[in-house]
Amino acid sequence: MSDTVVPDQGSAPENSAPTERIHVTRSRAKPGGTAQADGAIPFKRARKPPWLKVPAPGGPNYRRLKEKIGNDNLHTVCEEANCPNVGECWERGTATFMILGDVCTRRCGFCNVQTGKPTWNDPLEPLRVANQVKAMGLRHAVVTSVDRDDLPDYGASAFVGVVRSIRMLAPDCKVEILTPDFRGQEMPLAKVIHEKPDVFNHNVETVPRLYPIARRGSQFARSARVLRMAKEMGGDDVVTKSGLMVGLGESFEEMVETFGLLREHRVQVLTVGQYLRPTENHLPVVRYWHPEEFEALEKAAYDLGFESVAAGPLVRSSYHADQNLPIGKRAESLLAS
Repeated sequence: MSDTVVPDQGSAPENSAPTERIHVTRSRAKPGGTAQADGAIPFKRARKPPWLKVPAPGGPNYRRLKEKIGNDNLHTVCEEANCPNVGECWERGTATFMILGDVCTRRCGFCNVQTGKPTWNDPLEPLRVANQVKAMGLRHAVVTSVDRDDLPDYGASAFVGVVRSIRMLAPDCKVEILTPDFRGQEMPLAKVIHEKPDVFNHNVETVPRLYPIARRGSQFARSARVLRMAKEMGGDDVVTKSGLMVGLGESFEEMVETFGLLREHRVQVLTVGQYLRPTENHLPVVRYWHPEEFEALEKAAYDLGFESVAAGPLVRSSYHADQNLPIGKRAESLLAS
């Protein structure tokens, strides 16, 4: 294959080993947003409702995958974001790879990924991700990243490299990318969409009213515009997807109104889950939504015309991503036989 599969992310010595990284899931001393205490659930005394309790991870496939990912010096959002589904997903043989390091240039009040000045710059990372996808025999791979506002193209070249690498090494695998907003710039987005990922995902995370509290440095209108441009650029070849959380103080009516805004911007697939506070330094949980409320949200989303909706307390953007797609776009099975 003549096309290069490694993005131009800076020079590296030939045959150089990847940058050494020791994974530690770190909470941040000064997360973004303002932790409003009125009516919020106390962090230390909070008892999660029964529908939010999951077994601790530790099965054989989980341990095997954790060791292999660590040995390949790869990041996963499963670890960095303290995902409650990590045990189930890793036992199932799935993981959401996080490229471009584990330091984010933004400071969202709900997120457990650390904030700071990134130093990660490994041009071989896309190939290492693709090798892992091939080794796992995945039919559907999900790749995300931290925000990299420090890079000239905001990290778009790394997504290009990953999509090309997976297409080369695992051509039967569908590729879903979950990207930052690229500061709303068209050219970085166009570079990524040109590679025709099967799914383009960008999470708006919360309702517009809560952006100044929960998503400082981001704008709802900008994120919605990115989703619309992705669909206009990709056409029928690219499925557009977005996700939101509940529990930060939004109302049911606000959620449905936000769903409508996403449909106006041609979003096809939607996920909705419960926000879980990573540490006492993060935004508090205002309330836990009941499973029946998620059912009502799912129905409202389908009524608005979404082609696939997953709404539930433990739903996350990449949870069962291979099945949360329009019929005809779903992987026949997650793992290759």
